[in-house]
Amino acid sequence: MIQRDFSRREFTAASVMALLAGVTVTISGCGSNSPSSPSPTPTPTPPPATSGDKVGVISANHGHSAIIVAAKITAAAAVSLDIRGTADHTHTVDLSAAEVVQIGAGTQVAKLSTNTNSHDHTVTFN
Repeated sequence: MIQRDFSRREFTAASVMALLAGVTVTISGCGSNSPSSPSPTPTPTPPPATSGDKVGVISANHGHSAIIVAAKITAAAAVSLDIRGTADHTHTVDLSAAEVVQIGAGTQVAKLSTNTNSHDHTVTFN
């Protein structure tokens, strides 16, 4: 038998491969094929943003859409956004009247969505 000296990196890599031999890794999360309860009625995709609308940037996005229409900005009242978009589930983002005014004025506002399917999203406006 030939004896070989391993570098630390080679030894670590070989050890990890030996430990992982036969291990199955399952990753699940948003958009998985796991069964979920269907919505009673499909939510239509929101219309594209128009002049004066404010579009939110959504972290770890996979089809969600957050748009505050110009009329809501002008009304300066609290808003509860359904950010479903084309995703197979929904989240809600609640904005206070003060936050809607800030967004309308161009101030950056970041809000955490509700937790659905064991995850949430940060929605940032401006």
